[in-house]
Amino acid sequence: MALLFLNTLCLSFLTLIAATRANSCRSYCGNITVDYPFSLDYGCGHPGFKDLLFCMNDVLMFHISSGSYRVLDIDYAYQALTLHDPHMSTCDTIVLGGRGNGFAVEQWRAPYFNPTSDNVFMLIGCSAESPVFQGFPGKHLPCRNVSGMGCEEYYDCPAWSMVGHKTFGSVYGSGPPECCAVAFESIKAINLSKLQCEGYSSAYNLAPLRVDGAGGWSYGIRVKYSVQGNDEFCRACEATGGACGFGTDDVKQLCMCGSFNSTTNCDSGQKIYVICTFFPNMIDSKSTQLPMFK
Repeated sequence: MALLFLNTLCLSFLTLIAATRANSCRSYCGNITVDYPFSLDYGCGHPGFKDLLFCMNDVLMFHISSGSYRVLDIDYAYQALTLHDPHMSTCDTIVLGGRGNGFAVEQWRAPYFNPTSDNVFMLIGCSAESPVFQGFPGKHLPCRNVSGMGCEEYYDCPAWSMVGHKTFGSVYGSGPPECCAVAFESIKAINLSKLQCEGYSSAYNLAPLRVDGAGGWSYGIRVKYSVQGNDEFCRACEATGGACGFGTDDVKQLCMCGSFNSTTNCDSGQKIYVICTFFPNMIDSKSTQLPMFK
């Protein structure tokens, strides 16, 4: 009877651990769900997304080489994040002084993150010697509208009247424009120091919604993320009740199945039940009492 009770207790305990561990990688920060490929805990999520998100006083922050940004939303269906930079200009406020550093990811992270194609960056107060006007090696980058949004519309924002908006000529020889709209893909990084600009704004459009005027734009940095590697591994892991993670080498993906980890999924792999292994040997055959642990 004692052996049956202990085996039942052991299996129930392991089931509880498995359920807890399998769901331990999903967490929350404020009202935002943090799930694969992201994580707040080391070892969970995809290795290419480690050390990116931090939760501070229920505020989710995204940290890369160019700075820390508040995460406004994670759209898992569309695979996109919406970020806010406190040093970014909007329709109501123009922030100058080059305090913000735009958006730039480490080279090894570049395959994982890129602003969406409908995200327009408007560089403000760039010097005449800026690479934006001089052109990058082998190409010239004209200021233009991106996804129907650009500086001509942005000039109508009330913030420009507060900084004394001046109209320059459209030809660079008569002076650089106050605002230059560029697509991220054309310059690969928004680095205000290297671009010699005083500030920037970023807005995006969520199709098929179209708005009239810059006052109705969504301001922020809309970043598309991409999971590199074998995503089938994670789907198979989650389908068998596991949680996707990675090993101590920061490369190999693991399926965390509660009482054991697997390199495939929770229906295979070496299952180590340490507690169950030792319980039968610890039973006193002349007693129904549980063994004492010291």
